[in-house]
Amino acid sequence: MRKQATNERRKVGDEVLKEADVNAQDYMRRLLDLEKRLTARVARAQHRAREQVLDSAGDVGDASVADEAKTEDFTEAELDATVLQQVRDALKRIDDGTFGRCIVDGGPIEPKRLEAVPWTPYCLKHLRLLEAASRPVPTL
Repeated sequence: MRKQATNERRKVGDEVLKEADVNAQDYMRRLLDLEKRLTARVARAQHRAREQVLDSAGDVGDASVADEAKTEDFTEAELDATVLQQVRDALKRIDDGTFGRCIVDGGPIEPKRLEAVPWTPYCLKHLRLLEAASRPVPTL
């Protein structure tokens, strides 16, 4: 199904998707490889976190160190899982022909941005607006 979607030329208005459309198969290969690596990393980090059990009697300090290591492993797994979901969403956009288009206004995502972060759903303009909106407002 993905192959079929990438072989079709999609139009948005009268504009043919150029850069992203031409490279959709390359992006799909990169994203599939990243999906595979992230899936393995998430599984490894979760496994390590679950193994953080003290094998011998220890004190509160030992338990604290083990708890910290477990927290770090679960945090790593959570961050990787977040990127993994974004990668899977990007693969769906390739399938439906919207890859390389900002999900806010349908405008093209900058080619350099796609090269750096191929799973991005936003053009630089809308990413900046989103980041600005999520910043806490300073209070006195």
